[in-house]
Amino acid sequence: MNFPDFYAEAPVVRTFDPFAATLGAARDGLLDYRYQDAVRLAGHSCPTVAGAFLIGRAALSALYPDGPAERGNIAVHMPAPEDEGTTGVIAQVLTLLTGAAAHNGFQGIRGHFRRKGLLTFSQHRETEAIVFTRLDNHTSVAVSLDVSPIPADPAQGERLMAILQNCADDQQRSDFASAWQDRVRRLLLEFADDPRVIRVMPCNV
Repeated sequence: MNFPDFYAEAPVVRTFDPFAATLGAARDGLLDYRYQDAVRLAGHSCPTVAGAFLIGRAALSALYPDGPAERGNIAVHMPAPEDEGTTGVIAQVLTLLTGAAAHNGFQGIRGHFRRKGLLTFSQHRETEAIVFTRLDNHTSVAVSLDVSPIPADPAQGERLMAILQNCADDQQRSDFASAWQDRVRRLLLEFADDPRVIRVMPCNV
């Protein structure tokens, strides 16, 4: 597909999925998730989608320091209702990476490979941190995102308004898209391991 070149340079999240292994869906159950997969899922690329991808990557690395993370063995708790802001978008990307699904997820086979109910949402906003918990040893980490160290181009607001009002010219549309993706590029390539942006804390649940 005609993605920006930098997508291929973004970090890769490797997981082991025993269900995929059992069904022969992936050799040895190994699944590599790339940023392109998150973009295909969301249908767009933005700091929220990129940030969700990096949040999941950081959480899986923290829970499985020797890697790869076991997909389907992780519960994810979102700190806000599913219809608040970008919570739903972030949750969808995290389902992709972890296998954790809400009430409509896979119910499992005779108690095995269950994904349903591993993704939960708060009834009201609690914190900014998303909690990830391994089901086998109950180790948990809380991960939050702060993109303020990567400010947007100050001209973006004016460009977006012109686009939404259907009065933007080709140059404005091109400049908006370029600046938008440049911020995503910086997040993925320059700040993926920056603790000011991706904050990982052990926690007890």
